[in-house]
Amino acid sequence: MGANGTKQSPRQKMINLMYIVLTAMLALNVSSDVLDGFTQVHDGLNRSNSNFETRNSSIYSQLQSFAEKNPEKGRQWLDKATEVRNVTSALYGYVDSLKLRIVKKADGANGSPANIKNRDDLEAAAVIMLAPGTLRGRDLRLRIDDYRGYVSSMIPDTLKRHTIEEALSTAPIVRSGTLAPQLWEEAKFDQQPVVAAVTLLSKLQSDILYAEGEVLASLLSQVDAGDLRVNELNAYVMPQSRLVMRGGKYSANIVLAAVDTTQRPRVYIEGKPLDNSYGLYEISTGATGNFDYTGWLEVSHDDGTTTRHDFRSSYTVIEPMATVSATLMNVLYAGINNPVSISVPGVAMGDISAAMTNGTLVRDGDHWVAKPQTVGQDAVITVTANMDGHSVPMAATTFRVRKLPDPTPFIAFRDAQGNTDHYRGGKPFAKSLLMASPGLEAAIDDGLLDTPFTVISFETVFFDSSGNALPEVSDGSQFSQRQKSQFQRLARGKRFFISRIKAKGPDGITRDLSPMEVIVN
Repeated sequence: MGANGTKQSPRQKMINLMYIVLTAMLALNVSSDVLDGFTQVHDGLNRSNSNFETRNSSIYSQLQSFAEKNPEKGRQWLDKATEVRNVTSALYGYVDSLKLRIVKKADGANGSPANIKNRDDLEAAAVIMLAPGTLRGRDLRLRIDDYRGYVSSMIPDTLKRHTIEEALSTAPIVRSGTLAPQLWEEAKFDQQPVVAAVTLLSKLQSDILYAEGEVLASLLSQVDAGDLRVNELNAYVMPQSRLVMRGGKYSANIVLAAVDTTQRPRVYIEGKPLDNSYGLYEISTGATGNFDYTGWLEVSHDDGTTTRHDFRSSYTVIEPMATVSATLMNVLYAGINNPVSISVPGVAMGDISAAMTNGTLVRDGDHWVAKPQTVGQDAVITVTANMDGHSVPMAATTFRVRKLPDPTPFIAFRDAQGNTDHYRGGKPFAKSLLMASPGLEAAIDDGLLDTPFTVISFETVFFDSSGNALPEVSDGSQFSQRQKSQFQRLARGKRFFISRIKAKGPDGITRDLSPMEVIVN
């Protein structure tokens, strides 16, 4: 046997001790008692091998059962176990064939390892195992070396791996009284009686079955090695959005979440760990828009390994809003661009569409411009939103279409600070400002419409000392030279009227405006 410091199992120690004692006795005298001792050991090994076979078959059946219930998880381990069983069976059968050859060499064609006649034959084992023409002993050694490397690579436990490597060792052996080491096959089968050689091969089969059992047990343990142990199960509903428009879809994933309350995963958001152990992510929102974030969970397993699970999510921040509208004010003015604001809470502006009857509706950035056509005919604006790839109607709002109200005529001037101001009559107006004004203008400038009009013509009416009216016609929207001459002759406190004012709006309609009184200061 090879000498090293590896700790052996009690079974291994017992078998090795018995084999050494019997071999020593055999070297002194191959008596019938010694041969009977080898026979008893051989019978015990056969019983041990039968028990190993039963144990290994039971472990393999567990792997089969698990793979049937959970193929995705158990199939890979069952495939490895099947390969181990096939490799073991091939080597075990090869050793069986060697036992049979040795016994038949000693007892003839009808020889059987279960009932050896010429137990003390010292030539049969050497002829079968060491004959130059066959070198079956060397072939067996090489096969054991391959098998030992194969099974050792599948056992993560260091102690068990060393035990198997020791049991299946084929290192050269130094016999007592010799200096040069002998090849493993020569030390085992040269000048050995048949019963000893067969017993040794049965012991080798026992070691092979033991190694197979350790590999199968290791594979079975690895089936659940990376599983998480949990002590709490909860059902969760995770909606894709808690805000759903009528006509849209409410989508939610209903999942079963399992946690280990004694060992929660570590959560990282954008590379930074959360400051709590419950996976609660909170952040203050200071701006509107869509925001994405990424992170991962680190989960520790019972086998000492750690796995990382990445995730990605997003959220949308919208302005606090409330829609307040006065029904009586749903009015659009014909012939001009009416600014319209359209929004759908929870829907991006790019996913909103709108259309209008009795006119045109055009998007202008995040706003819309409505331009109705026919006065007195209602215009209906219909809003739709793209939700989950479908166009969903959101609202339809009816507007009354009205003609633009008449503008107010005024004389534009600049005040002492250089700012433009409007004189609309009815109060004193400095003569110097009047003389500096080019003409008459008109507009709706109530802060809502702010619509300019074009003055086409107007008249100024002066009165002489006898009370006679002296009308003067404008030069379009400009004061004519005759009108300016009249302004020059006006004394402080005098007044005149601007009448027959005609102005045309952006709707193309020409209107007659009310006259205005100018008091010269």
